[in-house]
Amino acid sequence: MTRPPSLKREEEAWSRGFLLVGVDEVGRGPLAGPVVAAAVAFPPAASRIRGVRDSKVLPAGKRDALAALILARAAAVGVAAASVREINRLNIRGATALAMRRAIARALGLDPPTVRPSDRLTILVDGLPFPEIGLPHDALVDGDALCYSIAAAGIVAKTVRDRLMTRLAVRHDGYAWDTNMGYGTAEHLAALTARGPTPHHRAEFSPVAQLRLL
Repeated sequence: MTRPPSLKREEEAWSRGFLLVGVDEVGRGPLAGPVVAAAVAFPPAASRIRGVRDSKVLPAGKRDALAALILARAAAVGVAAASVREINRLNIRGATALAMRRAIARALGLDPPTVRPSDRLTILVDGLPFPEIGLPHDALVDGDALCYSIAAAGIVAKTVRDRLMTRLAVRHDGYAWDTNMGYGTAEHLAALTARGPTPHHRAEFSPVAQLRLL
């Protein structure tokens, strides 16, 4: 079992009277379905929810239970998606930034999303800096393994996206989205070749793009 993510960055923010908002996304790599982002902030001196860690190492049932606890205990949670149409139009990086921006805006109740120094917020995004978000933020490589709030955001985002893909699997039988969540598994690729792409497939992603050229 991996070590749990640290509360060090949250405690540093709380000591300065700031709220730390952890942001993570799920679904950049699949061939089908939206990209989903979540933003999570915990109240100062919040107690740790045991088991919160990188969502990729957690079984589905454990993630679901943790997501419910996170929603109950967080000071703010925002979840948002960018659709396949937006992915096709903007490319996956632009669509991921859009989903993150929407998630932050929902968590903070901001429309349009703006962050001023007087807001006393620290936004911390998993990975490298994402200027396309259009909001001031810091970035942390492997943040979902290192930062508690980012890990919590990843759990919430993955739980929501997995549920969306499971629902889509009922409407588009044969692609096994309820188990592969849109990733390019052998079963998914075989169905894609036999049945062709659906409106939920990402047109510019290979091998979806290759089928369009045949």
